[in-house]
Amino acid sequence: MIGSSVVVRTRSWTVLLLGVFFGLLTVASPAALAADCPGHPDALGTSRTLVVDPREHPRIGTMQYRETLPLKDHEVVLTFDDGPLPKYSNQVLQILASECIKATFFIIGQQAKANPEGVRKLVAAGHTVGTHSMTHPLTMNRMPIDKAETEINGGIEWTSAAMTDPSKLAPFFRIPGLMRADGVEDYLISRGIQVWSADFPADDWRHVSPDRVYQLAIQRLEAKGKGILLLHDIQPRTVAALPKIIRDLKARGYRIVHVVPATADQPATPTTPVEWLLHPPTETTPIARWPAVPNFVFTQTASLPAPALADLNVRTAHQPVVLPRRTMAQADVAATLPAPGRDLFAIPEGSIEVLLSTTLSRRAATRLAMAAEAPRGGKGKAGKIKAGKIQAAHTAARAAPKHAAQVRTTAPRPTRLATSVKKRA
Repeated sequence: MIGSSVVVRTRSWTVLLLGVFFGLLTVASPAALAADCPGHPDALGTSRTLVVDPREHPRIGTMQYRETLPLKDHEVVLTFDDGPLPKYSNQVLQILASECIKATFFIIGQQAKANPEGVRKLVAAGHTVGTHSMTHPLTMNRMPIDKAETEINGGIEWTSAAMTDPSKLAPFFRIPGLMRADGVEDYLISRGIQVWSADFPADDWRHVSPDRVYQLAIQRLEAKGKGILLLHDIQPRTVAALPKIIRDLKARGYRIVHVVPATADQPATPTTPVEWLLHPPTETTPIARWPAVPNFVFTQTASLPAPALADLNVRTAHQPVVLPRRTMAQADVAATLPAPGRDLFAIPEGSIEVLLSTTLSRRAATRLAMAAEAPRGGKGKAGKIKAGKIQAAHTAARAAPKHAAQVRTTAPRPTRLATSVKKRA
């Protein structure tokens, strides 16, 4: 029993150590590829080659399109536009060669015509070569389609003419300035050419410093986690920033992927449609958009007839509607109420109600009411004064004018009358 348990434990430890060993080999596979770079054991290297079929996925790059390359997390594809320009393109080639990195170059026809040797150097180094129009116009979004076709075909012809083997030209095209148009894209797709945008640029065509190019490249890559980086091999700031970008990619655990077109001898890398999305939806991530309503195919399209009255159980024969008769009490209601007489609405002239209709009359009515409520005065001069006041109030109320102009001229009279009575007393 003791011997059997020791054998079992030994076998379990052997299986565990083998699993750890193969796991380390899997994790260290990029380092193993980098170690194959002669003279540069610490090179970043190229982790894998991705084979794509342009007809299956004709538009890529989330800067403009829904799909992008089916990359895994922390995988990067380096792309360079507008070359070759010997002064700077050759330096870019040397930097990439020192790190054993394979990239994709989009060539301008005029540059290939002026420097065909630069195109052949790219092919000899194992890079993928696509095209970028003939003269790099920034008006392809509003250019007539026949002129756009001339630009596209001119770039393809001169780039392929610069190659020793024209079959090395990849059916990849990037529209200058990313100034896309449906007509241009439809023409490219009809020829089996894949339209490339990008997932993030480094703005190296702008007048910025090399440090700024490096910062933008790393910041935007970190924000997305993977993708296609857009650079230009004709800019001195790109040459200065590229070593630092590669060094930081290595330090952050990123891996380089080389993209090539599918051929009869090299089929496309098996992928699923969801892998062509930059961030595929998962079960833990809610979908923010409702799914599109499908186009249903109905089994019967004939319209149904309108229902008849007989279908609704309605009697079509005319039947008179009997309305209820009025009762005698309802008929004699108007006769039982007496008509109001004229005296009901009559207002005596000079009453309180009439005096209150104007401002001056309201004052006189107020005084009249106060005099009526006060106790009757005694004999003598005081009684005469109160009687004079009451008589003056009545006189003012009867003589109250109807208009405001008359009110102003006649208002002081009762006051003077009262004053003169006080002086005599």
